[in-house]
Amino acid sequence: MRIQERTGAGNNRAATSAQPAMGERLPTPPRERKPALAALAVLLVLVGALGATMLVLRAGDRIEVVKVTSDIQAGESVGDHVTSVLVAEDSSINYVEWKQLATLKKLKAKSPIYKGTVVIGDMFAEGAELPAGKASVGVSLKEGQYPSGIKSGDTVAVYRVGDTATGGSRSSGSSSSSGSSSADGAPIVEQAKVSSVKNDTDSTISSTNLPVTLIVDSGQAASVASAASAGQVALVIVPGN
Repeated sequence: MRIQERTGAGNNRAATSAQPAMGERLPTPPRERKPALAALAVLLVLVGALGATMLVLRAGDRIEVVKVTSDIQAGESVGDHVTSVLVAEDSSINYVEWKQLATLKKLKAKSPIYKGTVVIGDMFAEGAELPAGKASVGVSLKEGQYPSGIKSGDTVAVYRVGDTATGGSRSSGSSSSSGSSSADGAPIVEQAKVSSVKNDTDSTISSTNLPVTLIVDSGQAASVASAASAGQVALVIVPGN
């Protein structure tokens, strides 16, 4: 009986010693190295950095181009109504670069160009191109023959004013057909477009007269030119501007 107890006690001690002691860590299998995944991660980082660099370089690839600061009418030059802006370079767009401004000023607008437009080469040509059935007529106006603030793009009515008689008043009972055609309130042209207006800073014009270029119907051009040569044209801004 005693021998059996000692044997049983020994068995208990052996079973107890097989368990890990308190605080000991179980052995872990070795980690499997994956060099392909590491290489892929490095490659993705490099691609991202390269893409960011290209975006920065692309954002800095800009050119200085021309933008108009006021409306430009058909047949009119940009004059000094321009400023420069920076835009992203694009070979598919025919921008007019700021360094080409001197050449641009020699050209005429093919059609109206509105304030704030970035200019492209296709908007201009060497000669003015008028719409079919239209004519360009120049008039020289004294103060009182045009409204204050008249500018390119305005719509005006053209009136014949004054009297063609060279002396005093008209003879009683007679009226000159070449005199004031506005006696009955009828204008020579009901609606004409102001193509250009010379400003006071132009040293080539008289300080007392204001040269204005009008776009009128071809059939009205002779009447306007005749009245203008006699100094009998007055302009009135009308609805339609």
